[in-house]
Amino acid sequence: MSESADNSLADVPIIDLSKAPGVQETLRKSKLVQYAWQLVEILLVSNRLQISSRLRVAALRKFGATIGTGVVFRPRTRVKSPWNLEIGDRCWIGDGVWFHNRDRITLGHDVVLSQETYLTTGAHAMRTDMALITRPIVIESGAWITSRCVVLGGAHVGRSAVVSPLTVVRGHIPANSVVSAPEPTIVGTRFRTGEGA
Repeated sequence: MSESADNSLADVPIIDLSKAPGVQETLRKSKLVQYAWQLVEILLVSNRLQISSRLRVAALRKFGATIGTGVVFRPRTRVKSPWNLEIGDRCWIGDGVWFHNRDRITLGHDVVLSQETYLTTGAHAMRTDMALITRPIVIESGAWITSRCVVLGGAHVGRSAVVSPLTVVRGHIPANSVVSAPEPTIVGTRFRTGEGA
């Protein structure tokens, strides 16, 4: 239905997006650094070619990411703000993972983010002025976020938890739990008490 087709919608407000607060403030770097990062990201990080993980990690570190040893970055990874990214040792980052990190994203050690997973720390105040609202994401050691999940700002995924494909993750996911789409629902435990480290 077009806007002009229903006059009863004439009183519904429209937010002037040119006045939405906070969009540039969260980037925390100069325009020059942002543009330089975008070029490096295209050439070395999100590139579809099988460029080495070491080269991707080196580029991310050069722009302020904190990344441990033995981290594997597969092709087509995207990182909005490397200076807001911390990744522990031996993590696996799958093809097409996207860190849309206007706020901090922290991964413990031995975390797996499978293919096409999207992590976003930002949202907008949709009922007021479309102001950007950011909240950090924390994924604890040993967790596995499987393919095509969406992890929202403010999410905290506990130690060794598993998130099933296509799940939207918000809030707190307890340690050692297995959650399933479409909303995180605990369907069992990953380990019996006393197993593993």
